[in-house]
Amino acid sequence: MSKVTSPVQAIAGNLFKTSTAQEHELGAKIITSDGREYRYCKAGGTALVAGKLQDGSVVVANHANVTVATAASIGAIAVTVTLGATAATANQYANGYMVVNDEAGQGYIYQISSNPAVDSGATLELTLYNEDGLLEALTTSSQVTLVAHRYKSVVIHASTEASEPVGVAIVDIAAASYGWLQVTGLCSCLSDATPATVGASVAASETTDGAITLGDGVLAVVGYAPLLTVSTEYSAVFLTIG
Repeated sequence: MSKVTSPVQAIAGNLFKTSTAQEHELGAKIITSDGREYRYCKAGGTALVAGKLQDGSVVVANHANVTVATAASIGAIAVTVTLGATAATANQYANGYMVVNDEAGQGYIYQISSNPAVDSGATLELTLYNEDGLLEALTTSSQVTLVAHRYKSVVIHASTEASEPVGVAIVDIAAASYGWLQVTGLCSCLSDATPATVGASVAASETTDGAITLGDGVLAVVGYAPLLTVSTEYSAVFLTIG
């Protein structure tokens, strides 16, 4: 099993503090005395903006459904895969996941401890976090998808739905810097031109970057409206992302 840590901790510091140096584990959760919850993140290549919905790390298309390059037996903690036409940076998938999506070993997911930098189309060795290693052997017919830690390269929610919503920024966070996102409880968030009525669910907007919209029953719900949201303004929203 991957290492287990306490899921919550009390907050004594400043939730609005940002830094260029990492001070907590990515995804670390904090619950304030009023029950609101926050997750620690690292911004991607652009700054995060307060009051806007943020998306998690985007899955790299050429790192999805890739084949295992060398068969790996039960208990192995190193797995080598062949990437598509996109290079991998050092530890791009540290604390992320390897999902076995087809053939031998399918249905299992493993946490990744580290990986080296390699060129596009090269083989990439993944070192697994799981100290017990693989639970099912992999063959060269096995296919896996690499998923980075969802709080590692956070970006402002894109209306084109490139990734999953992971929280709302409570303060501006500079590119490649660290800070906290709110994930549950009452917060201020930008609304698009489709207001949500009182008690209605809200989802990520498909028309406005960084905004929420009235839930349509298709996209995943990120919260609900405790009062009528205001078109193109920042409104009170109760988040349920967790």
